[in-house]
Amino acid sequence: MTLNPATIRIKNLRLRTYIGINDDEIANMQDVIVNVKIDYKADQATDTDKMEDALNYKTITKRIIQLVENNRFSLLEKLTADVLEIAAEHPWVIYAEAEVDKPHALRFADSVSLCLSCNK
Repeated sequence: MTLNPATIRIKNLRLRTYIGINDDEIANMQDVIVNVKIDYKADQATDTDKMEDALNYKTITKRIIQLVENNRFSLLEKLTADVLEIAAEHPWVIYAEAEVDKPHALRFADSVSLCLSCNK
């Protein structure tokens, strides 16, 4: 059997960071919600059942948390691009996508989000 690429999804990772350009955004941390999709060839992992043959989503998630919580961002574009870079960095990754929501960014909307993706 020939497998299609595996998909790892990190869903609704709720974090806080400094994001924005207004004075109140610069002074106060805000909630963000991060979603990541990573496609990679998992044939070896499905054959061996060994962790070293799979992408470690816990390690990826910890790096995203550290990035978001320990930095300041003016733009949603920069934050999303930096998350995408972490998601796509492993050589086994063939496609990655990152979406970051900024809840309460607009008065009458649940959130504003930005999504970026890349093929490798």
